[in-house]
Amino acid sequence: MNTFDCVRFQLALLPSVYGFVFILALVGNLLALWLLVARQRRNWHTGVVLSCNLAVSDLLYILTLPLLIIYYSRGKEWTFGVPLCKIERFLFTCNIYVSIFFIMAISVNRCVALKWPFFARSHVKPAQVKVISVIIWIVVGVISCPVFKFSSTCKQHNKTLCVSYCDYRQDDGNLYFKYKLFLGVFGCFVPFLVTFTSYCVVIHVVWRNVNITSMEKCKVALLVASVLVLYVFSFLPYNILLLYHLYQKIQPNENSSCWVFDMYQVSKGLASLNMCIHPILYMAVIDGISLMCCRRSPKQKQGTSDRQELSDNL
Repeated sequence: MNTFDCVRFQLALLPSVYGFVFILALVGNLLALWLLVARQRRNWHTGVVLSCNLAVSDLLYILTLPLLIIYYSRGKEWTFGVPLCKIERFLFTCNIYVSIFFIMAISVNRCVALKWPFFARSHVKPAQVKVISVIIWIVVGVISCPVFKFSSTCKQHNKTLCVSYCDYRQDDGNLYFKYKLFLGVFGCFVPFLVTFTSYCVVIHVVWRNVNITSMEKCKVALLVASVLVLYVFSFLPYNILLLYHLYQKIQPNENSSCWVFDMYQVSKGLASLNMCIHPILYMAVIDGISLMCCRRSPKQKQGTSDRQELSDNL
Protein backbone atom coordinates (compact mmCIF):
# COMPACT_ATOMS: atom_id res chain seq x y z
CA MET A 1 0.00 0.00 0.00
CA ASN A 2 1.36 3.42 -0.96
CA THR A 3 1.00 5.46 2.21
CA PHE A 4 1.60 8.75 0.41
CA ASP A 5 -1.25 8.16 -2.06
CA CYS A 6 -3.60 7.25 0.79
CA VAL A 7 -2.68 10.32 2.81
CA ARG A 8 -3.03 12.51 -0.28
CA PHE A 9 -6.72 11.60 -0.51
CA GLN A 10 -7.15 12.32 3.21
CA LEU A 11 -5.50 15.74 2.89
CA ALA A 12 -7.69 16.64 -0.07
CA LEU A 13 -10.93 15.57 1.63
CA LEU A 14 -10.90 16.43 5.32
CA PRO A 15 -9.95 20.15 5.42
CA SER A 16 -12.82 21.10 3.12
CA VAL A 17 -15.30 18.81 4.89
CA TYR A 18 -14.32 20.09 8.34
CA GLY A 19 -14.45 23.70 7.11
CA PHE A 20 -17.96 23.18 5.75
CA VAL A 21 -19.06 21.43 8.95
CA PHE A 22 -17.56 24.14 11.16
CA ILE A 23 -19.51 26.95 9.49
CA LEU A 24 -22.83 25.16 9.02
CA ALA A 25 -22.86 23.27 12.33
CA LEU A 26 -21.78 26.31 14.35
CA VAL A 27 -24.57 28.46 12.92
CA GLY A 28 -27.14 25.64 13.11
CA ASN A 29 -26.41 24.62 16.68
CA LEU A 30 -26.18 28.20 17.99
CA LEU A 31 -29.56 28.89 16.36
CA ALA A 32 -30.92 25.67 17.87
CA LEU A 33 -29.77 26.67 21.35
CA TRP A 34 -31.29 30.12 20.91
CA LEU A 35 -34.62 28.58 19.92
CA LEU A 36 -34.47 26.20 22.86
CA VAL A 37 -33.44 28.70 25.51
CA ALA A 38 -35.19 31.85 24.30
CA ARG A 39 -38.34 30.65 22.55
CA GLN A 40 -39.00 27.43 24.48
CA ARG A 41 -38.16 28.65 28.01
CA ARG A 42 -41.84 28.44 29.02
CA ASN A 43 -42.23 24.96 27.52
CA TRP A 44 -39.10 23.25 28.83
CA HIS A 45 -40.39 19.70 28.27
CA THR A 46 -38.33 16.51 28.11
CA GLY A 47 -37.65 16.71 24.37
CA VAL A 48 -36.21 20.21 24.76
CA VAL A 49 -33.88 19.07 27.56
CA LEU A 50 -32.47 16.23 25.44
CA SER A 51 -32.16 18.37 22.31
CA CYS A 52 -30.33 21.05 24.28
CA ASN A 53 -27.77 18.51 25.48
CA LEU A 54 -27.28 17.33 21.90
CA ALA A 55 -26.58 20.90 20.75
CA VAL A 56 -24.11 21.50 23.61
CA SER A 57 -22.24 18.31 22.70
CA ASP A 58 -21.95 19.41 19.09
CA LEU A 59 -20.71 22.89 20.01
CA LEU A 60 -17.98 21.48 22.27
CA TYR A 61 -16.53 19.52 19.37
CA ILE A 62 -17.13 22.21 16.75
CA LEU A 63 -14.74 24.47 18.66
CA THR A 64 -11.88 21.99 18.02
CA LEU A 65 -12.44 21.80 14.25
CA PRO A 66 -10.22 24.83 13.40
CA LEU A 67 -7.28 22.89 14.89
CA LEU A 68 -7.99 19.95 12.57
CA ILE A 69 -8.46 22.20 9.55
CA ILE A 70 -5.03 23.75 10.17
CA TYR A 71 -3.52 20.32 10.89
CA TYR A 72 -4.64 18.73 7.63
CA SER A 73 -4.06 21.87 5.59
CA ARG A 74 -0.40 21.77 6.69
CA GLY A 75 -0.04 18.19 5.49
CA LYS A 76 -0.65 16.61 8.92
CA GLU A 77 1.78 18.69 10.93
CA TRP A 78 0.51 19.08 14.53
CA THR A 79 1.93 22.18 16.21
CA PHE A 80 -0.45 22.54 19.15
CA GLY A 81 1.21 20.17 21.62
CA VAL A 82 0.30 16.83 23.18
CA PRO A 83 -2.42 18.10 25.60
CA LEU A 84 -4.50 19.68 22.83
CA CYS A 85 -4.06 16.55 20.70
CA LYS A 86 -5.44 14.40 23.50
CA ILE A 87 -8.30 16.84 24.16
CA GLU A 88 -9.27 16.93 20.47
CA ARG A 89 -9.31 13.12 20.25
CA PHE A 90 -11.31 12.91 23.50
CA LEU A 91 -13.89 15.48 22.39
CA PHE A 92 -14.34 13.75 19.02
CA THR A 93 -14.99 10.41 20.75
CA CYS A 94 -17.34 12.05 23.27
CA ASN A 95 -19.28 13.83 20.54
CA ILE A 96 -19.85 10.66 18.52
CA TYR A 97 -21.14 8.60 21.44
CA VAL A 98 -22.94 11.40 23.30
CA SER A 99 -24.81 12.05 20.04
CA ILE A 100 -25.72 8.38 19.71
CA PHE A 101 -26.88 8.08 23.33
CA PHE A 102 -28.95 11.28 23.24
CA ILE A 103 -30.55 10.24 19.94
CA MET A 104 -31.41 6.96 21.66
CA ALA A 105 -32.80 8.84 24.67
CA ILE A 106 -34.90 11.08 22.41
CA SER A 107 -36.30 8.05 20.58
CA VAL A 108 -37.15 6.24 23.84
CA ASN A 109 -38.74 9.42 25.22
CA ARG A 110 -40.96 9.72 22.14
CA CYS A 111 -41.81 6.02 22.23
CA VAL A 112 -42.86 6.07 25.90
CA ALA A 113 -44.80 9.34 25.53
CA LEU A 114 -46.84 8.07 22.58
CA LYS A 115 -47.26 4.42 23.60
CA TRP A 116 -47.88 5.01 27.32
CA PRO A 117 -48.98 8.69 27.59
CA PHE A 118 -50.47 8.44 31.10
CA PHE A 119 -47.29 6.89 32.48
CA ALA A 120 -45.21 9.55 30.72
CA ARG A 121 -47.28 12.42 32.15
CA SER A 122 -46.95 11.03 35.67
CA HIS A 123 -43.37 9.79 35.74
CA VAL A 124 -41.36 11.30 32.87
CA LYS A 125 -40.69 14.88 33.91
CA PRO A 126 -37.97 17.36 32.87
CA ALA A 127 -36.27 16.84 36.26
CA GLN A 128 -35.93 13.09 35.65
CA VAL A 129 -34.69 13.66 32.11
CA LYS A 130 -32.06 16.10 33.40
CA VAL A 131 -30.78 13.35 35.70
CA ILE A 132 -30.69 10.94 32.76
CA SER A 133 -28.78 13.54 30.74
CA VAL A 134 -26.16 13.84 33.49
CA ILE A 135 -25.86 10.04 33.59
CA ILE A 136 -25.32 9.94 29.82
CA TRP A 137 -22.56 12.55 30.05
CA ILE A 138 -20.87 10.64 32.88
CA VAL A 139 -21.10 7.26 31.13
CA VAL A 140 -19.77 8.59 27.82
CA GLY A 141 -17.07 10.56 29.62
CA VAL A 142 -15.92 7.43 31.45
CA ILE A 143 -15.86 5.18 28.38
CA SER A 144 -14.02 7.93 26.45
CA CYS A 145 -11.29 8.43 29.08
CA PRO A 146 -9.00 5.70 27.66
CA VAL A 147 -8.51 8.03 24.68
CA PHE A 148 -6.25 10.13 26.93
CA LYS A 149 -4.00 7.10 27.40
CA PHE A 150 -3.81 6.01 23.77
CA SER A 151 -3.78 9.29 21.83
CA SER A 152 -0.57 11.26 21.47
CA THR A 153 1.73 12.97 19.01
CA CYS A 154 4.13 10.77 17.03
CA LYS A 155 7.02 11.51 14.72
CA GLN A 156 6.69 10.07 11.22
CA HIS A 157 8.52 11.12 8.05
CA ASN A 158 9.84 14.25 9.83
CA LYS A 159 6.28 15.30 10.73
CA THR A 160 4.53 15.50 14.09
CA LEU A 161 1.24 13.63 13.84
CA CYS A 162 -1.71 13.74 16.23
CA VAL A 163 -2.94 10.15 16.28
CA SER A 164 -5.27 7.87 18.22
CA TYR A 165 -2.30 5.62 19.01
CA CYS A 166 1.24 5.32 17.68
CA ASP A 167 1.67 2.55 15.09
CA TYR A 168 5.00 1.40 16.45
CA ARG A 169 3.46 0.41 19.79
CA GLN A 170 2.12 -3.06 18.90
CA ASP A 171 0.69 -3.74 22.36
CA ASP A 172 -1.17 -0.43 22.26
CA GLY A 173 -2.55 -1.36 18.84
CA ASN A 174 -4.07 -4.63 20.05
CA LEU A 175 -5.47 -3.04 23.19
CA TYR A 176 -6.81 -0.05 21.26
CA PHE A 177 -8.58 -2.39 18.81
CA LYS A 178 -10.32 -4.16 21.71
CA TYR A 179 -11.28 -0.79 23.20
CA LYS A 180 -12.78 0.40 19.91
CA LEU A 181 -14.58 -2.92 19.53
CA PHE A 182 -16.20 -2.32 22.93
CA LEU A 183 -17.18 1.24 21.90
CA GLY A 184 -18.63 -0.06 18.62
CA VAL A 185 -20.85 -2.61 20.39
CA PHE A 186 -21.80 -0.72 23.56
CA GLY A 187 -21.68 2.80 22.13
CA CYS A 188 -23.21 2.27 18.68
CA PHE A 189 -24.77 -1.13 17.92
CA VAL A 190 -26.80 -1.49 21.15
CA PRO A 191 -28.16 2.12 21.02
CA PHE A 192 -29.00 1.58 17.35
CA LEU A 193 -31.14 -1.46 18.22
CA VAL A 194 -32.91 0.51 20.97
CA THR A 195 -33.47 3.50 18.67
CA PHE A 196 -34.74 1.33 15.80
CA THR A 197 -37.15 -0.55 18.09
CA SER A 198 -38.44 2.67 19.66
CA TYR A 199 -39.20 4.26 16.30
CA CYS A 200 -40.91 1.09 15.08
CA VAL A 201 -43.27 1.49 18.06
CA VAL A 202 -43.73 5.21 17.26
CA ILE A 203 -44.65 4.44 13.65
CA HIS A 204 -47.05 1.70 14.76
CA VAL A 205 -48.84 3.98 17.27
CA VAL A 206 -49.08 6.96 14.91
CA TRP A 207 -50.30 4.92 11.92
CA ARG A 208 -53.06 3.28 13.95
CA ASN A 209 -54.38 6.62 15.23
CA VAL A 210 -57.22 7.71 12.93
CA ASN A 211 -57.24 11.23 14.40
CA ILE A 212 -53.80 12.08 13.00
CA THR A 213 -53.81 13.32 9.41
CA SER A 214 -51.92 11.66 6.58
CA MET A 215 -49.62 14.66 6.21
CA GLU A 216 -48.70 14.50 9.90
CA LYS A 217 -48.05 10.78 9.60
CA CYS A 218 -45.75 11.44 6.65
CA LYS A 219 -43.86 14.03 8.69
CA VAL A 220 -43.36 11.50 11.48
CA ALA A 221 -42.19 8.92 8.94
CA LEU A 222 -39.75 11.47 7.51
CA LEU A 223 -38.37 12.17 10.97
CA VAL A 224 -37.91 8.45 11.68
CA ALA A 225 -36.31 7.86 8.28
CA SER A 226 -33.94 10.78 8.85
CA VAL A 227 -32.70 9.29 12.12
CA LEU A 228 -32.19 5.87 10.53
CA VAL A 229 -30.35 7.46 7.59
CA LEU A 230 -28.15 9.26 10.12
CA TYR A 231 -27.16 5.88 11.53
CA VAL A 232 -26.77 4.11 8.18
CA PHE A 233 -24.62 6.82 6.57
CA SER A 234 -22.81 8.22 9.61
CA PHE A 235 -22.50 6.25 12.83
CA LEU A 236 -22.51 2.63 11.59
CA PRO A 237 -20.05 3.12 8.67
CA TYR A 238 -17.66 5.04 10.92
CA ASN A 239 -17.55 2.33 13.57
CA ILE A 240 -17.34 -0.56 11.09
CA LEU A 241 -14.65 1.02 8.89
CA LEU A 242 -12.68 2.17 11.93
CA LEU A 243 -12.52 -1.40 13.23
CA TYR A 244 -11.57 -2.79 9.83
CA HIS A 245 -8.90 -0.10 9.40
CA LEU A 246 -7.45 -0.84 12.85
CA TYR A 247 -7.48 -4.56 12.13
CA GLN A 248 -5.44 -3.97 8.98
CA LYS A 249 -2.94 -1.90 10.94
CA ILE A 250 -2.35 -4.52 13.62
CA GLN A 251 -2.41 -7.35 11.03
CA PRO A 252 -0.42 -5.75 8.19
CA ASN A 253 -0.93 -7.17 4.74
CA GLU A 254 1.44 -6.26 1.94
CA ASN A 255 -1.32 -6.71 -0.64
CA SER A 256 -3.72 -4.31 1.08
CA SER A 257 -4.80 -1.24 -0.86
CA CYS A 258 -5.80 2.28 0.06
CA TRP A 259 -9.53 1.75 -0.32
CA VAL A 260 -10.12 0.85 3.35
CA PHE A 261 -8.16 3.89 4.53
CA ASP A 262 -9.94 6.13 2.00
CA MET A 263 -13.38 4.87 2.96
CA TYR A 264 -12.50 5.33 6.61
CA GLN A 265 -11.67 8.99 5.89
CA VAL A 266 -15.01 9.38 4.12
CA SER A 267 -16.76 7.88 7.14
CA LYS A 268 -14.95 10.37 9.42
CA GLY A 269 -16.29 13.20 7.27
CA LEU A 270 -19.80 11.74 7.35
CA ALA A 271 -19.59 11.28 11.13
CA SER A 272 -18.76 14.97 11.52
CA LEU A 273 -21.66 15.93 9.24
CA ASN A 274 -24.12 14.59 11.81
CA MET A 275 -23.56 17.85 13.71
CA CYS A 276 -25.13 19.70 10.77
CA ILE A 277 -28.12 17.35 10.69
CA HIS A 278 -29.01 17.48 14.39
CA PRO A 279 -30.45 21.04 14.33
CA ILE A 280 -32.64 20.10 11.36
CA LEU A 281 -33.88 16.86 12.91
CA TYR A 282 -34.55 18.06 16.40
CA MET A 283 -35.32 21.75 16.04
CA ALA A 284 -36.77 22.71 12.65
CA VAL A 285 -38.70 19.48 12.12
CA ILE A 286 -40.05 19.49 15.67
CA ASP A 287 -41.14 23.11 15.31
CA GLY A 288 -42.82 22.33 11.99
CA ILE A 289 -44.75 19.42 13.44
CA SER A 290 -45.73 21.51 16.45
CA LEU A 291 -47.13 24.30 14.27
CA MET A 292 -49.16 21.85 12.24
CA CYS A 293 -50.39 19.74 15.12
CA CYS A 294 -51.50 22.66 17.24
CA ARG A 295 -54.09 23.86 14.71
CA ARG A 296 -57.64 23.19 15.73
CA SER A 297 -60.06 21.59 13.29
CA PRO A 298 -63.77 22.13 13.94
CA LYS A 299 -64.45 18.63 12.63
CA GLN A 300 -61.82 16.95 14.78
CA LYS A 301 -62.10 18.05 18.41
CA GLN A 302 -60.98 14.66 19.64
CA GLY A 303 -58.27 14.60 17.01
CA THR A 304 -56.91 17.91 18.29
CA SER A 305 -56.05 16.30 21.61
CA ASP A 306 -54.15 13.47 19.91
CA ARG A 307 -52.36 15.85 17.60
CA GLN A 308 -51.36 18.06 20.53
CA GLU A 309 -50.01 14.95 22.25
CA LEU A 310 -48.01 14.16 19.12
CA SER A 311 -46.61 17.67 18.87
CA ASP A 312 -45.54 17.73 22.51
CA ASN A 313 -43.62 14.48 22.20
CA LEU A 314 -42.02 14.83 18.80
